Amino acid sequence: MIIREYRLSDTKMIMKLFYDTVHQINIRDYSQEQVKAWASETMDYEFWHTRLQSKLPYIAEINNEIVGFAELENDGHIDCFYCHSKYQNQGIGSKLLKHIENIAKARNNQHLYAEVSITAKPFFQKHDFTVVREQQVERRGVLFTNYVMEKYL
Repeated sequence: MIIREYRLSDTKMIMKLFYDTVHQINIRDYSQEQVKAWASETMDYEFWHTRLQSKLPYIAEINNEIVGFAELENDGHIDCFYCHSKYQNQGIGSKLLKHIENIAKARNNQHLYAEVSITAKPFFQKHDFTVVREQQVERRGVLFTNYVMEKYL
């Protein structure tokens, strides 16, 4: 596995990875209505293309297949953090998170923080993130529970 920077040609693969992961993995902890609101069947390519160009995610890749991606903002905020539905529990997320931590340290960030799904909460806890608070967020008129979590570096 390699971790590399985002390329413009990655957009469609990232969109599919995001959609598939939400619908195949997060469905364990969220309702059908919630996952449909979270990752709509009619995802907007231009929105994603513009978003990814501004966020510049880090890409985990195996044999030219994108198996994970993560966005790290300058203040230490991890925005999106997703691993491919077919590559769960294989160490990809751990390696991607370690890569992000190293970049954050090089930027002199004091901590990392993220809004984490019910599904991802155990992964982040395993990597020494703590829950700051549980919260309800809204997407397309549907409410979700997630957690603000942080880790001091």
